[in-house]
Amino acid sequence: MASRILVIDDEPQIRKFMRISLAANGYQVLEAENAAKGLAEAQGNHPDLLILDLGLPDRDGQEVITAVRQFSDVPIIVLSVRAGETDKVEALDRGANDYVVKPFGVAELMARVRAMLRLRPVKDMADTIDRGSLHIDFGRRVIVKDGTELRLSKKEWELLTYLARHADHVLTHRQILKEVWGPAHTGDTAYLRVYVNQLRQKLEADPGEPCLIVTEPGVGYRLKRGD
Repeated sequence: MASRILVIDDEPQIRKFMRISLAANGYQVLEAENAAKGLAEAQGNHPDLLILDLGLPDRDGQEVITAVRQFSDVPIIVLSVRAGETDKVEALDRGANDYVVKPFGVAELMARVRAMLRLRPVKDMADTIDRGSLHIDFGRRVIVKDGTELRLSKKEWELLTYLARHADHVLTHRQILKEVWGPAHTGDTAYLRVYVNQLRQKLEADPGEPCLIVTEPGVGYRLKRGD
């Protein structure tokens, strides 16, 4: 059955473009031109993915993210002309899964859509990750790289596990610090950077060009499930 994608955008030309592009890739498309209709569609039709513009006529898109998260964990991709880091971080902190700045390329957007549709709830987290010579078994708490078993500290394991539970999901510095270190440490971004670098040194084939734990500049980090 085709995945259903709800597009909430007040620009008719954008909705038309999205409808044609998504349908061409095999998706069923639902549309809403404002926040009120979008929330009604999200509640009534249970889409598999929501693509949201922040500049809506009746309500700011940031508030829509918060409203959706009160009743659904549906993946949300934000499409917006707002390119500032502050807007990106706020959207992700409110519960969006990804943020794409307009104008955007169709190929990139479709890749992000596929990644979001692969998202699974935390309880369905993959037991293992295999990337080249790296093998991570979360159930057994075992990591093998180039045939050698690696050791992680307790906090390194907690960080890696949290990233893996939200694989392919952009996580803000604040989200990671709050969940792994606690609410009192949400501003300790330098501390987080140290631990991410430690993980990269242990896990990445080339820590200087990471392909497992990637940086989202000015926002946070994302663990890539696959290439």
